[in-house]
Amino acid sequence: MARINLPLDALTSRLNLSDRFSSVRSQSLTNRFANLKPVGEFFDLKRLGKPRDMGDMQQRVNYNLSYFSSNYAVVFVMLSIYSLLTNLLLLFVILLVVGGMFGISKLQGADLDVGFARATSSQLYTGLLVIAVPLGIWASPITTVLWLVGASAVSILGHASLMDRPMEANFSEEAV
Repeated sequence: MARINLPLDALTSRLNLSDRFSSVRSQSLTNRFANLKPVGEFFDLKRLGKPRDMGDMQQRVNYNLSYFSSNYAVVFVMLSIYSLLTNLLLLFVILLVVGGMFGISKLQGADLDVGFARATSSQLYTGLLVIAVPLGIWASPITTVLWLVGASAVSILGHASLMDRPMEANFSEEAV
């Protein structure tokens, strides 16, 4: 059976992913959300339309992913919060692990003495691991992450491909 070689660089170079995500890493959180576009502009139904062809769709996606990048980050955060609120066991496991790690770190290496029992920090970490791993597997985090990736991709790429560029952007591109 022959191996299938996918030219990953050829697939990702058309979307310009490395340059797109380098700006995300270099910006602070306040600067990232300082350029949020208004909700009326983000949901402008007058600019919603079917692209003419794949070239038009690619231009729309490239333009809208950079223009509405902060809005898309907010959409991703809202979908993340929704996924945690609908999977309460996963939320409980995350809070249990964060709270347990915080509580054990507050001991600063000292043993926990509750009168009838004494536990070292390594025993507490092991106990947290023994409780959190089965609960974490039962909470199905992989399913939640896959749902989050799919829902984000459909909503963000759907919006980016259907939202037409503003007329000003079309005229400024023709002048160049």
